[in-house]
Amino acid sequence: MKKIILTVLLLVVYSITFSQSNYEKGMQKALNFWKEGKVTEASNTFERIANIENDNWLPNYYVAYVNIIAAFQDKNLETLTLKLDKAEKYLEKAQKITPNNVELLVLKALHHTVWVSFDGATYGRKYSGEISQIYQQAKEMDPTNPRVIYSDAEWKIGSAKYFGKDITPYCKGLAHALELFTTFKNETPFYPNWGKNRAEELYNNCK
Repeated sequence: MKKIILTVLLLVVYSITFSQSNYEKGMQKALNFWKEGKVTEASNTFERIANIENDNWLPNYYVAYVNIIAAFQDKNLETLTLKLDKAEKYLEKAQKITPNNVELLVLKALHHTVWVSFDGATYGRKYSGEISQIYQQAKEMDPTNPRVIYSDAEWKIGSAKYFGKDITPYCKGLAHALELFTTFKNETPFYPNWGKNRAEELYNNCK
């Protein structure tokens, strides 16, 4: 009986380890696609992982993330809409898994920002107030998250430029974000770690 129990336990451990290994390999493969600029391949790979890892918010996060970032560069309404619709779908899935997650709030704000960036006259009034509210909520939930502070500052800088106002007051937010980037740590594999390079670029242009 002891041998049977031990065999079953070993099989369970092996199964879990094998599953984790496949997950990690798949996530790394998708991230490599993203680094190579292969947006479709990255999105599809993250999507396949998300459809298997039902209780894991990160694959859903990355489906949304790569499509949102790619949409910023898209000037075609039809293809931009497809990207943002997919991003919204997987963002909602991630939020069901982990409702109070500031990383997802940042993505939601960026999702809306794409629309404002694409056509400010049409979408600015619709989304601007909500974007500001999302960042305020995220800052209240976790004021130590560098992506929250940096993204909020970038949004305010963009808004100030649009209305011809001084951006200097918002440079402090970027400086604070850069400080947070040096201390922020999360040991979860594949946890989001983007933003520092862009924050540095914006801060240097603030001087």
